[in-house]
Amino acid sequence: MSFKNILAIAFVISIFTFLSFSIQKKHQYPFQNSTLPTEVRVDNLVGLLTLEEKISQMVNNSPAIKRLNIPAYNWWNETLHGVARSSYNVTSYPQAIAMAATWDTTSLKTMANYSAIEGRAIYNDSKRQGKTGIYLGLTYWTPNINIFRDPRWGRGQETYGEDPYLTGTLGKAFVRGLEGDHPKYLKASACAKHFAVHSGPEWNRSTFNAKVSDFDLWDTYLPAFRDLIVDAKVSGVMCAYNAFDGQPCCGSDKLMQKILRDDWKFTGYVTSDCGGISHFWRTHKTHPSKEAAAADAVLHGTDCECSGDPTYRALLKAVNDGLITEKEITTSVKRLFTIRFRLGMFDEDKEVPFSKIDTSVLESAAHKAHALKMARQSMVLLKNEPLKQKSANVLPFGKGVKKIALVGPNADDKTVMLANYYGFPSYISSVLDGIRSKQGIEVVYEKGCNLIDNKVFKPNWKGNNFSFEGKPGFQVAYFKNNKWEGKPAVVSRVPKINFQWGDGEQVAEGIIANQFSMRFTADYKADESGEVVFELKGDDNVKLFVNGEKQIDTDLKGGYYTLKVQKGKIYKLVIDYLQYSDNAEIEFNMGTIETASPATIASRVKDADVIVFVGGIAASLEGEAMPVSVEGFKGGDRTNIELPKIQTDVMKALKATGKPVVFVNMSGGAMGFEWEAANLPVILQAWYGGQAGGQAIADVLFGDYNPAGRLPITFYKNISDLPDFEDYSMDNRTYRYFKGEPLFAFGHGLSYTTFKYSNLKISKSPKSNEILVSVDITNTGKIAGDEVAQLYLAHKNNSYKTPIRTLKGYQRNYFKAGETKQLQFKLGYNELSEVNSLGKLELMKGSLDIAVGGAQPNAVLISQGKSIQKQFIFN
Repeated sequence: MSFKNILAIAFVISIFTFLSFSIQKKHQYPFQNSTLPTEVRVDNLVGLLTLEEKISQMVNNSPAIKRLNIPAYNWWNETLHGVARSSYNVTSYPQAIAMAATWDTTSLKTMANYSAIEGRAIYNDSKRQGKTGIYLGLTYWTPNINIFRDPRWGRGQETYGEDPYLTGTLGKAFVRGLEGDHPKYLKASACAKHFAVHSGPEWNRSTFNAKVSDFDLWDTYLPAFRDLIVDAKVSGVMCAYNAFDGQPCCGSDKLMQKILRDDWKFTGYVTSDCGGISHFWRTHKTHPSKEAAAADAVLHGTDCECSGDPTYRALLKAVNDGLITEKEITTSVKRLFTIRFRLGMFDEDKEVPFSKIDTSVLESAAHKAHALKMARQSMVLLKNEPLKQKSANVLPFGKGVKKIALVGPNADDKTVMLANYYGFPSYISSVLDGIRSKQGIEVVYEKGCNLIDNKVFKPNWKGNNFSFEGKPGFQVAYFKNNKWEGKPAVVSRVPKINFQWGDGEQVAEGIIANQFSMRFTADYKADESGEVVFELKGDDNVKLFVNGEKQIDTDLKGGYYTLKVQKGKIYKLVIDYLQYSDNAEIEFNMGTIETASPATIASRVKDADVIVFVGGIAASLEGEAMPVSVEGFKGGDRTNIELPKIQTDVMKALKATGKPVVFVNMSGGAMGFEWEAANLPVILQAWYGGQAGGQAIADVLFGDYNPAGRLPITFYKNISDLPDFEDYSMDNRTYRYFKGEPLFAFGHGLSYTTFKYSNLKISKSPKSNEILVSVDITNTGKIAGDEVAQLYLAHKNNSYKTPIRTLKGYQRNYFKAGETKQLQFKLGYNELSEVNSLGKLELMKGSLDIAVGGAQPNAVLISQGKSIQKQFIFN
């Protein structure tokens, strides 16, 4: 070897030694070195932790480990339809069930991407401020891909509907949009929930034991989870509250060990639903102690416990008692830190491409435009007929419509648009806002009734009547607990009570909206004798005291109190509010209550050219484990599916005027409005439309947008169509097994134009076990619009139970007037297989009915060319 080569080698060695020394000096520990593989970094970090420190990281609110410079992190965040419960103004998209009604995977992927961008902006801004609290992290416990098997389930609004295929395809699009495609870093972490066999009732979820056959398990309840876990590689899973076959879902041998970890090889993290581990020993009573519950959950692969009072605190004693080993705890902790490393939380900002996203992206023009687009896409026109024979359909409104009467409980309600698990946008469009935005239209607004009664509150605020110690307004005392205990941390004064805060947002100096309480105090001086009505609303718990006596004490809904007053007399008011969690909202108003008959309401609007009634229900009545108990509703669920009677009575009176009545229904699930379907010319299913919902509804009514939404659920006629709510068998449930005649079928939705299907071609692909399908679709109408082509398959010679028919493909496309497009579908092994009685996927050969159309096939649609069907022999 030459001297020159020796010098070169020596130089390289010296450079390597210098760089190694520099890296070592820069990185005290290997886990801080971003050039090392993630697995190596995780092993190093977790290896440095004590047992106590490991256990501390297994709860949603994980504390900092200062000696290793590991920051605190709260795993709990939400982005069901936009970033939720944030202290920042964010973009609010339509509720999940409404987004499912778009039947558009591209739109949903874009929405998830935009939500991840806004979430990154909030995380980055919070990180710069040193904030690490709840709803600031990058681990989003979304999407909810449980099957909406029964319309009575209040949380069904959070899902993508009743069909496993539609749910799976939409869920995969959401995961890919939220998590991104960077080779190293997750943009955000998605979480498939609630695993599994979970869809109500809400009122007994902490004790309920779901029992299903292997066939139903694999045919209905698990396919979407497999799509997200195996195909989309989702990074997180949340296990469910209820039990399955006698074991809590978070400790299920079959679900958690056999299927999730062993069969599907899931390597991501699993979180419990919040408080779910305590149900092991408190309510399910399947475990004798906290220690047994905590150990069993971890042994089954539940890595993180979400709880304000964690059962996982007992893990240290569980180790000492021999119920679990430190090695088994280490496995879970490694899964958790792997996610944090994949999110870039231990790398310098310059290395993580998403760290540059700032708050300027919040409610950006593109995001708001997409919220409007998805709200429009979600509108399902269920019925549109002429008022009289030989006349045009009522919708869209023609030039002759100059005066519109807008009636109904949801007509001017902005909050109804936000559904549940929501964030606060800067502006929300109500239906009244949307219609008033149309040029040349006179609008007469009359609320007429509430959702469930006709006691309509009419505000008449008189701020000068309220004072404290002689000065106008209310004294407000803030407490750093949600029990009004001890000395107030802050005392100030406000002129009126109307506040909204995201969880963790600063509400006063040193007070954040998280487990806090407020007390408002004022003297009310009556300026005239008579009756005054106080309205009090709050997101959690609100109380009203008048002269020391409690008059309102309620969760969520709020209430009214009528006070008989004498002119000049002073009444001492105290209003208490506490926040359990999530958003903080409180509003106090005064006015009167009017109880008008349906006939009176109709008489006020009879001169309009057309009457639009905007009703339905709201997330104040249906949702997650809610303290609601009024006729037709129970604990967040419904006990029947009929529209509240008062609304039908009002619409009957409106119809009697002889004017066209357009019914716009808002709900998170199917409604059984039989009278409306039989007697009104128009029904528009508008769901909960997000910040642009009112504008989207108006655009559809006036024909500025041609509706093309399709039902992701079956609308049944009444509750007699349904099996018992607690029966988890799929017999006679959903379009796949329902043998009756629905009110409106899964996949149904009308347009202002018409489409014809022709030239259906089916052939076996050169590839084994694959069928190719093509069809021509022509817009035969005079205006452009979207069409949702749906492909259904039915096996005709099966030797065991299969669905009546099942969705196996769909495409949403835009067509100009007169335009023809050829669409192609590919049916592979999964699409051509069915689940046998043992729960195994089996390729089905023989006679198949393959139909493509704008809805489920039937004789009428096929005769009209709106659907086309052929039999194909697959061998």
